[in-house]
Amino acid sequence: MQSVSLGSWFGGDGDPQAPCDAAVVIPTVLRPALLTSLESVFRQDLDGRIQVLIGVDAPRPTPPALLGLIARRPANVSVLLLTLPYSTSVRHGGVHRATDGGSLRSILTFMAASRHVAYLDDDNAWERDHLSSLRAAIAGKAWAYSLRMLVDEASGEELGIDRWDSVGPDRGRFAARGGFVDPNCLMIDKLLALPTLGRWSQGPGMQSDRAFFDAIRRAAHGHVPRPTTRYSVRPDNDVFRGFIAEGVEF
Repeated sequence: MQSVSLGSWFGGDGDPQAPCDAAVVIPTVLRPALLTSLESVFRQDLDGRIQVLIGVDAPRPTPPALLGLIARRPANVSVLLLTLPYSTSVRHGGVHRATDGGSLRSILTFMAASRHVAYLDDDNAWERDHLSSLRAAIAGKAWAYSLRMLVDEASGEELGIDRWDSVGPDRGRFAARGGFVDPNCLMIDKLLALPTLGRWSQGPGMQSDRAFFDAIRRAAHGHVPRPTTRYSVRPDNDVFRGFIAEGVEF
């Protein structure tokens, strides 16, 4: 019988049993950009304890550079690294229809040692006050969101604030469908959102993101009216580049 180690725990200050002030869920296939994403979490100015949960949705070795970065984490940050020996996504032969991490967003949200959970993809990053501003905005509410700055993936050039897609309930070009908030801009109270967490895993592409947002959008929420997320745009993303070039507003 083969024994497989699935997870590694890198502790921080405080009792691991005591809930953290915020948790960060990062599903990944270990793209190199993950290091930049994780560094932006380590630079957060939140006055409190942060738990980072990294889920690897493909069986592969952990890069030494990632382990080195985790070793340099701030004292108020703990990291849980979960590496499954298989993928949960249909993209890699798994059973869940979500292609961007399979069921990992759902799994890691349940595992988080905080009721306040934020989400970060491994090709995006946050400004220093992302978590602190969302924690202030979510007080007494079910969820909160900020805006996102669109950034050229290759050069890092800021292309402009997204004023079309991830702009909140009943706004933007998806207003007729209830609007939208990208997961990278979102923080939830997972105890209030408990019945909806499985929606992260139910559809291909962005369908699971939209299904989750549709389930929470009518709940009381807070808003940070400025971009605290740096969202990478690939050269082939003509939608955003076209909007920016034409100065489209909604």
